[in-house]
Amino acid sequence: MLPGDGVGPELMHAVKEVFKAGNVPVVFDEHHLSEVQNTASEEKLDRVVDSMKESKVALIGKIHTPMEYKGDLASYDMRLSPTHSGIPGFPARVSQGLPGAGEFGEYLGIRSRLHAKGVIECLKIITRAKSQRIAKFAFDYATKKGRAKVTAVHKANIMKLGDGLFLQCCKEVAELYPKIKFDTMIIDNCCMQLVQNPYQFDVLVMPNLYGNIVDNLAAGLVGGAGVVPGESYSA
Repeated sequence: MLPGDGVGPELMHAVKEVFKAGNVPVVFDEHHLSEVQNTASEEKLDRVVDSMKESKVALIGKIHTPMEYKGDLASYDMRLSPTHSGIPGFPARVSQGLPGAGEFGEYLGIRSRLHAKGVIECLKIITRAKSQRIAKFAFDYATKKGRAKVTAVHKANIMKLGDGLFLQCCKEVAELYPKIKFDTMIIDNCCMQLVQNPYQFDVLVMPNLYGNIVDNLAAGLVGGAGVVPGESYSA
């Protein structure tokens, strides 16, 4: 159990009270890992990972990343991300969104201060290899789950080269799956359509930043982040 930050400790306390009231035979190995409370270290992270490997199950509160993050690219929260959470049988109006493969796009973390005062440069990196990989994952997912359509979400009308490459890769992969319908949608319109008519969507595939925006919007449609399952995958 990692209480984390914000409302996390309060929620975890409630979990323990419920388990106690129900006489659930579970012993929690509790770890306090927080970057904003200065209780995070590589040593603590190693202990947490060892505990997770032993117990196979972890309850994790939100571990906030400081706004002015000065550590490595991967925050402690990201490094604990290979986890699975799901609520079987929960009826959702929108299928799972699939944010980008690996850390790319704006999330690559390549940023610098330019010589001009008050100007920051943040690079968005899109690669053919990772675009093809996440597109293939989306179509494989749709095939295995019996889904009918994959929608690639993008902003290629403005970012013609970066998002254009991502979109082109999705189109190329789509040709290998003739039984799965493929369409595209600009991120702005996608957010509006999700609110007005979410039933038109099935599987969505997009770079990281759009994925984070869309999955929070989708969560709001079905009751909030607490009732939406999520999965993180390695290569």
